[in-house]
Amino acid sequence: MVTVYPFHWVPAGGARHASTDARPDGALAYPSGTGVRVLCGQELVADNSELAWLWGTCTDCHAAARRVSDR
Repeated sequence: MVTVYPFHWVPAGGARHASTDARPDGALAYPSGTGVRVLCGQELVADNSELAWLWGTCTDCHAAARRVSDR
């Protein structure tokens, strides 16, 4: 069984964040340069580069994503 969560991970602002913003139709990730509101309350710009996916996870987004997924 595959669980679908109402958030997506997005590298932005030097960390991996979680966002509930809709992605463009058919996109598996937010394209670089896309403005996103993330679960820690910031508004950032997505960086969908290979290296950006290696950044550390925002601790506030991680905690918020866990709360959302536990519902």
